[in-house]
Amino acid sequence: MDEKTMVNDILTGTKSELTTYEGVITETDNMQLRSTMQQIRNNCESFQYELYKIAQNKGYYKPAEQATQQEITQVKNELGQ
Repeated sequence: MDEKTMVNDILTGTKSELTTYEGVITETDNMQLRSTMQQIRNNCESFQYELYKIAQNKGYYKPAEQATQQEITQVKNELGQ
């Protein structure tokens, strides 16, 4: 398995973990557990962002192009209806 594939697999797995943490946090009544899960999620988000920046710098990942102001306005209008 090459480096690009491994990095992309880790990014995909981390994204899934973040979704799971968010679900646990929103459904947890115990404040100590909730706080712990938020800290774990924050660390996971930081890790994901750092790995994303490495992948982007190596050319493994190219983010989507920025939306134009017209596209942004169109989406706002559609969601506002």
